[in-house]
Amino acid sequence: MAPQRRRARSRRLTVLAAAVTASAALAAAPEPAKEPPPFGAFLDSGPIGVARIAELSHWLGGTELKVAHTYLPGGRWQDIEGPPGFLDAWAHWRRQKTDRTLVLNVPMQERNEEHVPDDQVRSLLRQGAAGQFDRHFRALAERLVALKVPDTVIVLGWEMNGVTYTHRCGPDPQAWKAYWNRIVTAMRVVPGQKFRFDFSPSRGRDAVPWTACYPGDATVDIIGTDSYDQPAGMSFDEQVKEPYGLQQQVDFAKSHGKPVSYPEWGLFRNGDNPEYMRRMLDWMDEHRPLYNTLTDYCPHGVWQCSANPESSEAYRSALYGR
Repeated sequence: MAPQRRRARSRRLTVLAAAVTASAALAAAPEPAKEPPPFGAFLDSGPIGVARIAELSHWLGGTELKVAHTYLPGGRWQDIEGPPGFLDAWAHWRRQKTDRTLVLNVPMQERNEEHVPDDQVRSLLRQGAAGQFDRHFRALAERLVALKVPDTVIVLGWEMNGVTYTHRCGPDPQAWKAYWNRIVTAMRVVPGQKFRFDFSPSRGRDAVPWTACYPGDATVDIIGTDSYDQPAGMSFDEQVKEPYGLQQQVDFAKSHGKPVSYPEWGLFRNGDNPEYMRRMLDWMDEHRPLYNTLTDYCPHGVWQCSANPESSEAYRSALYGR
């Protein structure tokens, strides 16, 4: 073989060997950790909840929490308008980075956890549908815009399909839907607002099917669900497949062209259940909700609840360093 041809053949072999080596190195290298869907945790309603966001991030090896979640008190209307100073720390956290999200649960009625009987709830819903409470929600919208958090996600009248809250839907679903639409309209007319409204029932049928409460695509931006590990003995697969369960939420949202969310989720009736924790995290990795926020206090949580060590390890392992 001529020297020139031998040199050319040698160069080709060298290039081929380098390509094989690079291909083998790529095959052996671990895949980079997948970015989790935007997530956070409910850590406390007040300023201490904001301070704990950085602590939880540190516990997760620096994985950044991009969602902060708090609740307006529902004692009196002045609370629902946003008590002076209550939202300041949350708004400051949101404004620090453009890719952060503030999630705010907003009651639709005062005396929201005072076990108001159905006949009174029915009357209040009808009053709301007639516009009697519009001014309170305009005041809240104006406060949020003034705090420079006009893109806050509003979880309005959450778990309306249950019996816990005065803003429940069951006593008069038609009035409830009309009232929801009235609130959204009142808040959207405030100049500068960019709110997104999250319709978030509890998973499953509860007292009434949550589909009976759905107020329509024009006033709903996100289809959420509050999904805890309950009732006792129910597997994760059953939570997915049950009527009005996780799969129906995803299918309903898709059919209406809406993203999903999980404003509240966590452990509950089945105790320290790492299988639930892993499956729920996998479910969210698959379905990519707009956001999710773990309820992180006992019995639901993992970081602030020492009663769930195995689930705590499952949560931390899944999100550590991502």
